[in-house]
Amino acid sequence: MKYDFDKVINRRGTDCEKWDVAEGELPMWVADMDFETAPEILAALKRRLEHGIFGYSGIPERWRQAYADWWQNRHGLTMDKDALIFCTGVIPAISSAVRKLTTPNENVIIQTPVYNIFFNCIRNNGCRVLENPLRYENGVYTMDMEGLEKAMADPQTTLMLLCNPHNPVGKIWDRETLAEIGRLAKKYRVTVISDEIHCDITKPGTEYVPFASVSDECREVSITCIAPTKAFNLAGLQTAAVYVPDKTLRHKMWRALNTDEVAEPNALAVTAAVAAFTEGGAWLDELRGYVFENRRLVSEALKKELPEVKAVDGEATYLLWIDVSAIPGNSKEIADYLRKETGLYLSNGLQYGEAGAHHLRLNVACPRSVCEDGIKRLIRGLRAKKQNG
Repeated sequence: MKYDFDKVINRRGTDCEKWDVAEGELPMWVADMDFETAPEILAALKRRLEHGIFGYSGIPERWRQAYADWWQNRHGLTMDKDALIFCTGVIPAISSAVRKLTTPNENVIIQTPVYNIFFNCIRNNGCRVLENPLRYENGVYTMDMEGLEKAMADPQTTLMLLCNPHNPVGKIWDRETLAEIGRLAKKYRVTVISDEIHCDITKPGTEYVPFASVSDECREVSITCIAPTKAFNLAGLQTAAVYVPDKTLRHKMWRALNTDEVAEPNALAVTAAVAAFTEGGAWLDELRGYVFENRRLVSEALKKELPEVKAVDGEATYLLWIDVSAIPGNSKEIADYLRKETGLYLSNGLQYGEAGAHHLRLNVACPRSVCEDGIKRLIRGLRAKKQNG
């Protein structure tokens, strides 16, 4: 391998949210990686830093071109570059969209278990969470399309938050499923905000399907939120984009982002994004292989040592969704026990809705030695919880 993902970097004492934990604890919860970003990105940032002046920044054409070329070459989506809007993050964009495109007490659909901050984006802006839980059978997640149509048909429903690929279950939604979402959304006049921030972390040889690429209906109803931050470990630089093909919807989204003052880049945001999408491909490809080997190691260890606990076979993200329904207690109780008894800090599934009551989320984006430590703690802790109740 050209890149070194085995290198362990001490993140304690760096104002790091993930690692601001007690000595001896192992945090494998929040969705950032314990790897340095691609050296090509670091080199670009160093060049920018050496300039020494950090005044107000604009959005150059190369930023739009970098996004457009990446999605064309990697994901087969031909973007209208003028349909891209800079924003400081996917969550700020979603919150702005909820504020601009709804009135208080309207419904926003989510499909649980789903990224917990979606709940905040809806409730904090005076809207109602309308859950359409995913179906979970034999370790496989699918959408409840009958339930989705019922939810969209409610005249009080305005928006749907689609997670594609889906966090935390690691599902890549297929073209047929996405097309049906677009058809229903067009029929019932529901706007679909597609959070595609995890789209570049997929199993080697597997690619995701951009919602806006599926059909004319999907294009017309969609606001797509994208960023280099998950794939290249750049979340702290606050750099993302919103892609809105429909001109009327785009204007509303542009107004929303600018009204909320989340449409201006910091001095490093454009540099990082452009370097990621123009020079980071080889690094990302090696990263994907490394991360999915970590996923495999966790899954195989559970099969061997604790077969009643099962890791969902996800196709995307570095977040492993683990079914602990065979262990006494709900996911919060189990996560709290693991942290207290072993120091392993995971996300409990109840954060993602009641549908996650018996799952844990484990972040495997870390050096192999750290992952192996986490595996040992996980198995030891779950065994003890099973025995002690």
